[in-house]
Amino acid sequence: MSITEEFALRVRIKFTKTGCLKFIGHLDVMRYFQKAIRRAELPVSLSEGFSPHMLMSFAAPLGVGKTSSGEYFDLDLKEEIPTDEIRERINAQMVPGIHVESCVEIGIKKAEKCMTLVRAADYTVSFRKGEVMLPDLPQLQEKLEMFLSRPSIVVLRKTKRSEEQTDILPWIYEMQMVELDDQMLAEHPQGVDAERVAFHLLLSAGSVSNLKPELVMQTFADFAGVTLPPYSLLVHRNDILTDIGTENHRRLVPLDQIPAEFFQKKQL
Repeated sequence: MSITEEFALRVRIKFTKTGCLKFIGHLDVMRYFQKAIRRAELPVSLSEGFSPHMLMSFAAPLGVGKTSSGEYFDLDLKEEIPTDEIRERINAQMVPGIHVESCVEIGIKKAEKCMTLVRAADYTVSFRKGEVMLPDLPQLQEKLEMFLSRPSIVVLRKTKRSEEQTDILPWIYEMQMVELDDQMLAEHPQGVDAERVAFHLLLSAGSVSNLKPELVMQTFADFAGVTLPPYSLLVHRNDILTDIGTENHRRLVPLDQIPAEFFQKKQL
């Protein structure tokens, strides 16, 4: 068993993934950052043993073909360095399509890593231009309200080991139809290919109750009588969030905005 080096600083890095890099898989993204961090000459903590590796932990894999403005990983360093300098040194090694948006210090050494904190994910899902025949907006909005007002939404959900009937309604925290204006289309990572009608989804995420936006949209499309051809959805992940609320009151915040008091309370 390898022994882990003591670290002086743990940082949480938020980055974007857009453009042609949406076709790069999760493992390749991990390898890319490992090489970029070496080129940035950061004093990274390594595991000890026959095969040392960087002590970094990614929050949640992003599926191939999806873009994102809110991906995260935690990185342990042997020396204390200003977070602005870490961000600048990594960004100096980036290629178009990946950019570090923020770097924040995780001040409590026993704080949970980002992978275990994931509770929800925020998405914008649009349709590839000219591929989906949608009803008029008032009718589509009415269908959406009917869809969400059902007592349950039971689907056949695939897991790693099996398929099971699951009621996904409790896992849909928000689902809203939006109409993208010219500015929103210009800012959308895939806006050049997108129809103006899109959906904002706030869904449960994590190891226990992970809900994919494609499953939600396919289930809604079946309910609304809309045919979704293969690869007709454009999925963008806006952010990954955790829940710092109570058992009876959900309070979701991005992984780089968790107050230190949240970790302190969990350790009491």
